[in-house]
Amino acid sequence: MERSEDAWIAAVAGRFPASGRVVVGVGDDVAAVRLGDRIAVLKTDTIVDGVDVRLAECGADAAGRKAVAVCASDLAAAGALPLAVLASVTLPRGTPFETFDALSAGLARGAREVGADVVGGDTGVADGPLVVAVSMLGEPGAMGVVTRRGARPGDALSVTGALGGSILGRHLTFAPRLAASQALVRRRIPHAMMDLSDGLLADLPRLCAASGCGADVDAERVPIHDDARRMTAGGDALAHALGDGEDFELLLAHAPLDAATESDLAREGVVLVRIGTVTAAASGLRLLRGRKAEPLPRGGYDHLRG
Repeated sequence: MERSEDAWIAAVAGRFPASGRVVVGVGDDVAAVRLGDRIAVLKTDTIVDGVDVRLAECGADAAGRKAVAVCASDLAAAGALPLAVLASVTLPRGTPFETFDALSAGLARGAREVGADVVGGDTGVADGPLVVAVSMLGEPGAMGVVTRRGARPGDALSVTGALGGSILGRHLTFAPRLAASQALVRRRIPHAMMDLSDGLLADLPRLCAASGCGADVDAERVPIHDDARRMTAGGDALAHALGDGEDFELLLAHAPLDAATESDLAREGVVLVRIGTVTAAASGLRLLRGRKAEPLPRGGYDHLRG
């Protein structure tokens, strides 16, 4: 079997059949379940020292804050709002209290920023790196739970900001796009949406697979962050924008917007950058360079491939 995160999850997904209470199950940015006449939105994510952060460089406060922010970014992708946080921490043996206290301060700071409460968790000790696993409870926004399913041929593909080079620091300091998400769902704009955590080259194929569609990405339209340009020193900044990951911008499929709607969104600080078009599944995934179309390269981050 192919050694990739998507392949392994697909292979075992059948072990987790969904009952009638499940609104969104395995394979999306969040899960959602019915609780009486309400819907609870759920997400969990893990931060590992040496993989997602380098504790010796960024400090425990930044690691704790990021652990909350990555979960909140997935709720933004679902058009949902965070309510509560649980944090489970595995500490390296011999960790001083000052590190644990700084980690707690970061968790608290991250929760305040997204409007959630830290309500509990668990601690453990092991002969290994720091591991922070955050679980988040939220509630749906005006469109209910937005998923990766629903993109339609002819839809625009857009992102909420510039991409690439987040390793220069933005992967620690990014703000989850909760405000942008709520502005979009109040206007019922997204047909499908997700956040860009593993890079466009990894995440766009997931949206298209869930929606049963293809996509054309216009290389000239992809917004390239200045950090990506700094990393290349005149080289291929587009490659960084497409594949680096941890931008945590929103990727969405939607009907093309008229000028009035674009202006309305801009007044709330939301500018969608159109990078392509949703196509029929038979067209596959393509990168357009001028008049030339080529298969979208394989790339982005995969925990199993490295």
